[in-house]
Amino acid sequence: MAQLQQNNHTSQSFVMTESVVVANSKAYRFTKRSLDILGAGLGMLFLSWLFIIMAIAIKIEDPKGPVFFKQKRVGKDGKEFDMYKMRSMVSNAEELLESLLKHNEVSGAMFKMKNDPRITKIGRFIRKTSIDELPQLWNVLKGDMSLVGPRPPLPREVNEYTLYQKQRLLVTPGCTGLWQVSGRNNVGFEEMVELDLKYIQKRTIMFDIYIVFKTVKCILLPNSAY
Repeated sequence: MAQLQQNNHTSQSFVMTESVVVANSKAYRFTKRSLDILGAGLGMLFLSWLFIIMAIAIKIEDPKGPVFFKQKRVGKDGKEFDMYKMRSMVSNAEELLESLLKHNEVSGAMFKMKNDPRITKIGRFIRKTSIDELPQLWNVLKGDMSLVGPRPPLPREVNEYTLYQKQRLLVTPGCTGLWQVSGRNNVGFEEMVELDLKYIQKRTIMFDIYIVFKTVKCILLPNSAY
């Protein structure tokens, strides 16, 4: 049975590789990159006031820590890059992680904890509204990320990936994606992988635009993000 499952994943990997070649046309890549630059540039311009307000709020609650923090993530073809976010946790969050791993609430190579004690009060707000993700628009301008794509994983998560799961790394990671608009924290790791591979197979400019609009809806309406 294990051998059959392994062969099945190998077969799916081949299909995925073929579909990526089809979707990787020059026209698609040029249009997607152009929309990324336009969207990220306008986003940073029109939301600059929000950056300032949130920066002040973060500093008031925890003056010792920085407003922004960067974290190593794994992007296209396994290349590591620094991903930027607004700080939503206490300054020593990474040091406390080891003691919290046993409380992980999702399966697979990913850590999520609804009542994570490391999250600050303002942090809970910016996470629920996804404001903490806004600095990733800079990653989009740099080309490390796209507006839409699979969520970039941590290096320690990738170390636990199977070859099948590593197919998530075939494309540029995104600020939002099919996983984020399909349940996010209510979706387990294996389901997230399948949603990401589904996106890679189906990806078109219109599909990206659909995901962006659905993301805006998820942000504006109450959700269970944490």
